[in-house]
Amino acid sequence: MNEREPAVQSPRITRLLSLPSSGAVDDFWREITAAGTPLVEPWDDGQVLVTFLWRGEARSTRTWWGVDVELTRIPGTDLWYGSQLLPADLRTIYCLMHDDAAALPTSAAGTGPSHVDAYNSTPFCFPGDPADPADHDQWVSVLELPHAPDEPWTAARPGVTAGSVIETALSSAALGGMRQIAVYRPASVPTAGLPVMVVFDGFLARTVLRIPTILDNLTAAGRMPPVTALFVSNFSESREEELSPTPATMDFVLHELMPWAYTTLGAGAEPARNIIAGASRGGLAAAHIALEAPEVFGAVISQSGSFWWPVPAEGKPEWLIRQVGRRPHADLRFYLDVGTRETIPGPGNAPSQLAVNRRMRDALRAHGYAVTYAEYTGGHDYINWRRTFANAVLAVSTVSTPEPSHR
Repeated sequence: MNEREPAVQSPRITRLLSLPSSGAVDDFWREITAAGTPLVEPWDDGQVLVTFLWRGEARSTRTWWGVDVELTRIPGTDLWYGSQLLPADLRTIYCLMHDDAAALPTSAAGTGPSHVDAYNSTPFCFPGDPADPADHDQWVSVLELPHAPDEPWTAARPGVTAGSVIETALSSAALGGMRQIAVYRPASVPTAGLPVMVVFDGFLARTVLRIPTILDNLTAAGRMPPVTALFVSNFSESREEELSPTPATMDFVLHELMPWAYTTLGAGAEPARNIIAGASRGGLAAAHIALEAPEVFGAVISQSGSFWWPVPAEGKPEWLIRQVGRRPHADLRFYLDVGTRETIPGPGNAPSQLAVNRRMRDALRAHGYAVTYAEYTGGHDYINWRRTFANAVLAVSTVSTPEPSHR
């Protein structure tokens, strides 16, 4: 979700508007859909012109999520178009929304109030967590422009043995019930003596971020030491509360999950090597817990952390940023990243994700923390966090040197 940019009209659309007969529209549509949508035209060294297209009946149409473009209907036809200049290295996600639709598509069909771009060959599924009764599959289309960065660590590699992932549940007094946990164990390595990586939003972290595969690849390449990962599920109805800087989740992690990892797996005994990670609200929770308990965790991975918390109606925003300087300095390593397009205000008109991540970076560095900071070209979405997670691990690992460009 990003603020809108000025519209620029595609030269192809300009030519079509000069002769908008039904035959010309049909010819244009056949040519465009054969090549795939959206239409991408060269512009300059750093940008391309992207035109989103749709045919059908609606009162209004737009793209939504990583790009927000109002589409215009060519009078007398059912063809809609909307163009925007975008960075040539952008990778993001979007869908088409009609009339008053406000939710992501729930299927891969190219029809409905909201739907994927039917002629985009890269649909993408956010699978619903089977253990979460309120969760369900959601679908988007991937926009990958010509200079989008490679994703060298996210696909299974020939010759790399995959670690195992076993689902279990812990009884939690802190959270008031059972909590789903998935345990990643690296291949052919006993867990005793290994560091622990705690990851929030565990189901999507495993399935969409592909963290087990990333860990397999980095470990096999000798870029990081083996690690035991604990993927903590956060269900839809309670996620926002659980991943706010409040005591319950911190108590669960510090006094239930980590002791369980040590007693059951023999892992996590060296705090400096333990990592806590999360994206969005999970990044906020990870940073909060590590700042409160540096005797348990030595490193934090926060991707697009929601450091605007709380919303203005519930308190002064940026609470955790202000807390940084009020705590004694500790030996913590931080990796923060955020999208350059995360510029719209946060919930309740809180500051933007980009602004608060820059301020969190500055606060941490001013207090003497080691911070690796990166801004990727993109928005608030898993398609970017998937790629940058490897950079994050390399940055905070106790045996590696990070690869990303820093700002």
